[in-house]
Amino acid sequence: MSRKTTRAILRLLVMAAALAVLASAQAPPMPYKQKFPGDPARSEPEASALGYMRTVLYAQRLYKQKKGRYAGSLYALVGSGSFTKRMTKTDRGAYTVSFGGGKGGFSIALTPKQFDSAHRAFYTDASGVIRYEDEKPATAESPVLKEEHGESAAPKPESNDSAPPQ
Repeated sequence: MSRKTTRAILRLLVMAAALAVLASAQAPPMPYKQKFPGDPARSEPEASALGYMRTVLYAQRLYKQKKGRYAGSLYALVGSGSFTKRMTKTDRGAYTVSFGGGKGGFSIALTPKQFDSAHRAFYTDASGVIRYEDEKPATAESPVLKEEHGESAAPKPESNDSAPPQ
């Protein structure tokens, strides 16, 4: 091939790449697809954050069964359930982890690096109830994530509404 032909081909490849980048920037984002029925996540980063939170809850439950107290650090949870050393890192991609724990209980908060419609903040503690906030870090006083979701809500008392009056 001559130099002119090679240059022409390179120019076409560069233009095609530039058009591909522009086209991808204009394409609407793919909507989030629920991972399971009742999935409260709005996006992939939220699904990952909630999955991490459930893993910590399960690891803490196993740790307490074995040692009679809650773990005081994420590192202490390594080996409990599926909790690995890699999971002790507090930078979880789009989220930052805050953990506090000790003998009587623990709390964990995942705060997004940027709040938007696809990144809410989450909080849970030894109760296992997952709470959220849309525009600020979540706390123990935040709303429950999704009451009808079994892992995220405190048990509801049974109703006797259909029982005949006596």
